[in-house]
Amino acid sequence: MSGTTAESNPDRKTRVTVLVALTANLVIAVAKAVGGLFAGSPALLSEAAHSVADSLNEVFLLAALRRSRRPADRRHPFGYGKERYFWSLLAAVGIFVMGGCFSFFQGFEALRNGTEEKLSGYVAGLIVLGVAFVAEGVSLLRALHQVRAQGGASGLRDPALRTVVAEDGTAVLGVTLAMVGMALHMVTGQVVWEAAASIAIGALLVFVAYVLGREARDQLIGEAADPELRGRIRALLEAQPEIDSVEALFTMMTGLESTLVAARIDLVPGLDSEEVEEVAVRIKRSVARMFPQAREIFLDVTDRRAQEAGQSPAATGERGGA
Repeated sequence: MSGTTAESNPDRKTRVTVLVALTANLVIAVAKAVGGLFAGSPALLSEAAHSVADSLNEVFLLAALRRSRRPADRRHPFGYGKERYFWSLLAAVGIFVMGGCFSFFQGFEALRNGTEEKLSGYVAGLIVLGVAFVAEGVSLLRALHQVRAQGGASGLRDPALRTVVAEDGTAVLGVTLAMVGMALHMVTGQVVWEAAASIAIGALLVFVAYVLGREARDQLIGEAADPELRGRIRALLEAQPEIDSVEALFTMMTGLESTLVAARIDLVPGLDSEEVEEVAVRIKRSVARMFPQAREIFLDVTDRRAQEAGQSPAATGERGGA
């Protein structure tokens, strides 16, 4: 199948992982918000903002999974694969604005105005955080299991899965910070501990947002394929008997499973124009067969004899699946 109905098995698993994270975050956000208002806890309210941000980000990631699968059309001849990176960038912005900034605000407000909590408030807050820790941990384990199933570090190439892992890992650490801050506030009576926990959560979210945003930016502006893949493509080209030298090789990821390949090659002397065309077609098909992710392949072919005779070099391009 093709078009919007075509979906790979890893995408189906990623969708389930995102839905698990979304369900957990929605339930936890409500519990944290109610518990934070009841307890008057800045750390717990910061964690509620964190969960709301994560929930919105999961919606962005679901949109990314759906929209990035649309087939190429006249306006977007290289397809919609980069939609994945765009929505991941929005998720990073959401973490920064809704999670990080609100956590900083809660922390500084607690330091400025102080807050009073009753024992029942502490108990309610710690119970909510304990439930949140378990739920976030389950979601994180689900995401990590999928990462391992998809080849470990290579599974994190998917920005949707990478974002879920980062969010869940940050959530587990954030809940831990909030619990420590609330416990120290209860023991010492000093709100500075909860305020510090809230500010620390904010700093953690800003850092994660920066890392995720930087990776999405690199992929949006045209990141090259990994060096190992580039090396293998170059080796295949150099092994062709008709190629005298590979002058330049350019690659760009146009989606999670698609890469554009463009090479400038010099052919051995003595090939006529018809042979040059046949060689170019054969080489491009060899690259497409060996590297299925090379969806678009373009060769800038130069015949030295034609060049010496003052003729222009032939530039050829072909879709990788042809």
